[in-house]
Amino acid sequence: MMDAFERFGIIINDHVVRTPVAIASMAGIVDAKYVLDRKAHAGVAFIGGYAIDSPTMDAAREIAAGGERKEFLNDNPVEALRAEIDLLKTSDVVTGINLRGSSLASFTSIADAFGDEVVYEIDAHCRQAPMVTAGAGEYYLKNPGALVAVVKALKAKGVTVSVKMRVGVVPDDRVLVRALWGAGADILHIDLMDAGIPKLRQIRNSCPLLIIANNTITTFDKMRDMLSHGADLVSLARQSDERTLAGLDAAITRYADEEGWYNSPKQLCRGGDLRALTFCCMPVKDCPLIPALSRIGLSKEEYIRLKLDSVKGTPLEGGPHTCFGSLAWCCKTSSPCMFRDMTLAQDGIPKKEYMRRKRELSDTLMSRVFHDVPPDECS
Repeated sequence: MMDAFERFGIIINDHVVRTPVAIASMAGIVDAKYVLDRKAHAGVAFIGGYAIDSPTMDAAREIAAGGERKEFLNDNPVEALRAEIDLLKTSDVVTGINLRGSSLASFTSIADAFGDEVVYEIDAHCRQAPMVTAGAGEYYLKNPGALVAVVKALKAKGVTVSVKMRVGVVPDDRVLVRALWGAGADILHIDLMDAGIPKLRQIRNSCPLLIIANNTITTFDKMRDMLSHGADLVSLARQSDERTLAGLDAAITRYADEEGWYNSPKQLCRGGDLRALTFCCMPVKDCPLIPALSRIGLSKEEYIRLKLDSVKGTPLEGGPHTCFGSLAWCCKTSSPCMFRDMTLAQDGIPKKEYMRRKRELSDTLMSRVFHDVPPDECS
């Protein structure tokens, strides 16, 4: 798995993720067998959703009785999940369980049963009326204080927590994701609906959590679009057939091996998210960098100092013939620049290595941007 870590650098629940392609839950469909049939081309899979208490079990039965949607129906969720989790231990796919619960106790009882074996995904996504009425699914988006409380309760158990949500339900998704970050959530699994790239970038610029982007991502172009605007992984549900998964897995692996940074952002001046500060030049002209620094409370002087200090002793420190005397200020390799390329050639730095170093610089910059955990605004 070391190759996968060097290629993508993704760790979830202390496991190296072999590819940034995930399988999203579909109630009544995505179970262990479904995942195992596709295990060669998935890095993460969320089985479920599973109803885990009486109100949500009743809701699941009502939904299934309608005949339009499937559900996993069982009387003992711990027993049912134990069998599924044990089956998935035969693969290297990181396992998440998508849970529909109506109380803190229902979630913590599942965490007590399985500890740190799996990722616990709070289903704040389902919008079927019986489930929402039961106090689960989209109920949590309409009652964010309750969602924050569930995150905190699970984190008190020392487990990895994902929140499956759709955008556009709350008045301001930025406020919600910052609250989830403050509560201790580890992953945001986001159904972007029709909002697309602008909403993804907005969320990426609001928190440092690992982001899984979801919604009709079936081609490599769409996948790269999501990754270059803030996603760490993409997930598929209805289109998670083996052929589509295999195509995305092969394409992103090839891209990572050739480019060095699999989810490199677009440059800030071309609509990139804040990670693109790693590619920005000195703040000497009127460009998108200036308002970006203002929004995150970083002065020009601190930005300059932070960048130069971060590249000391690395291949990015040099570059006297570049525009600003250091590769720290140079753009990404997809943008033509004779001075950057000449410096890389003279110093014997492959473009792939240059991009890998730019990723490290971006990580340092983002650690500064998201240093302070926000106060609890939803309790």
